[in-house]
Amino acid sequence: MFAVQFERFGPPGVLAVGSAPEPRPGPHQVRIAARTAAVSPVDLGLRAGETAMSRKLALPHVPGVDAAGVIDEIGVDVTGYTVGDEVFGAVDVARLGGASAQFVVLDFWAAKPESLSWAEAGAAGTSVETATRALDLLDVDDRTTLLIDGAAGGVGCITVQLAVARGARVIGTARPESHGFLEDLGAEPVDYGPGLPARVRALAADYSPGLPARALARGPVNRALDVAGAGSLAELIDLTGAADRVVTLADFTAADHGVRLSTGRLGGQPDGVHGLATAAALAEQGRFRVPVRETYPAARAAEAHETAAKPPRRGKVVLDLNDLGQH
Repeated sequence: MFAVQFERFGPPGVLAVGSAPEPRPGPHQVRIAARTAAVSPVDLGLRAGETAMSRKLALPHVPGVDAAGVIDEIGVDVTGYTVGDEVFGAVDVARLGGASAQFVVLDFWAAKPESLSWAEAGAAGTSVETATRALDLLDVDDRTTLLIDGAAGGVGCITVQLAVARGARVIGTARPESHGFLEDLGAEPVDYGPGLPARVRALAADYSPGLPARALARGPVNRALDVAGAGSLAELIDLTGAADRVVTLADFTAADHGVRLSTGRLGGQPDGVHGLATAAALAEQGRFRVPVRETYPAARAAEAHETAAKPPRRGKVVLDLNDLGQH
């Protein structure tokens, strides 16, 4: 098969389309003829050789953890799916890649709803799982006022929608140019950066008629999720009143603050599978979408990585894999 891969670490230009061994599904896995795959932050760090995980890679390496496509082979103990089903999902992050290829083995997946395009479906997997896991850790429900620090990015914008679907009031930090984007997703935007607690308290207390109806039943912020990893944990604890009301996805000083760091594996986790099914159902109801920043053909994977590394990081960059078979 053909795949996007790199034979050495470096800038985006090290990416090229080349021949790679075809993967086969094991127990509890399916293989898809892939249509699309997303470019995630982890892919950028691995390709550049800038993370500790880069040392675990065997080169050449096929990047990518999110993909969507059509099942063409089913592993042992998989039920409820058949060859020809359209699905979206991800590989276990412990495998560190493999999704930017003609054929991809998925560790968790759900049926692709017709309401999601192939680009949206290919960008959803790990963002939905990560968001679901974080919201579960914070017990987010219709009594929650949730602050998301870094709400406009690929994971943040998914978390906003899933939290709103649970009935929560959501306040999200972002650059001013992304405020309208967050409002469209159902969040109340606020500028990030120094002085955040004062701005959030003012917004949380401002129950003007223009706010969503759900905001009228909420008090101050009682849960916070740090997606950005920009050093805001002390402020988030200040806002919520307790470290156990804060979860971070990106700040590895979490233990110093008594805050939970949500990492973990994806493959086979019930919350990941449940999260995808929930997102698919919401999409069919018109209550969930996957913001896609830009889509590139596989042959232009280097440009896709360049774009993914530049602000503003609103939504995901996606690779269209349909041209791989033409190489």
